Amino acid sequence: MAFSFQTISPLPMYLRNMRELKQEQLLPIPIEQAWTFFATPKNLNEVTPKDLYFKITSDLPDEMYEGLIITYKIKPMLHIPINWMTEITHIKPGEYFVDEQRKGPYNIWHHEHHFKAVEGGTLMTDILHYDVGKWVLGWIAAELFVHKKVKEIFEFRYKALETYFSK
Repeated sequence: MAFSFQTISPLPMYLRNMRELKQEQLLPIPIEQAWTFFATPKNLNEVTPKDLYFKITSDLPDEMYEGLIITYKIKPMLHIPINWMTEITHIKPGEYFVDEQRKGPYNIWHHEHHFKAVEGGTLMTDILHYDVGKWVLGWIAAELFVHKKVKEIFEFRYKALETYFSK
């Protein structure tokens, strides 16, 4: 698994909450099939850990479009519900799309999903930039919980996609 996780901020340690996560995965399917799966918002449930108690609360179209707002409820810690709202901000069909948080637990959440046809299937690359905030409690939460949880979510997603597309 190609996976990297790093702090990208030049700020002092106690202010370093901006992180970049990059993950690549070879999906053994044609790019059209990969795109169709990821362009269908309800499939997000298939690749999200059950312990997040992730629930989409907005009506969803069959296929995403630029400007699509999706609302969720999640329970990432101690079963405390959090409302989250993302917007699909950019789409180039068959190549990439970007979702950004508009309301939720992060100061910044910018998630790029890239797709490239390669020998053997589709290379999918996720690039996530996120920041929990530049205050001391945000730094503490990030160090104790958030960074680990984000990494676990992407590791789960990787395994879920392996299983889903190996059928």
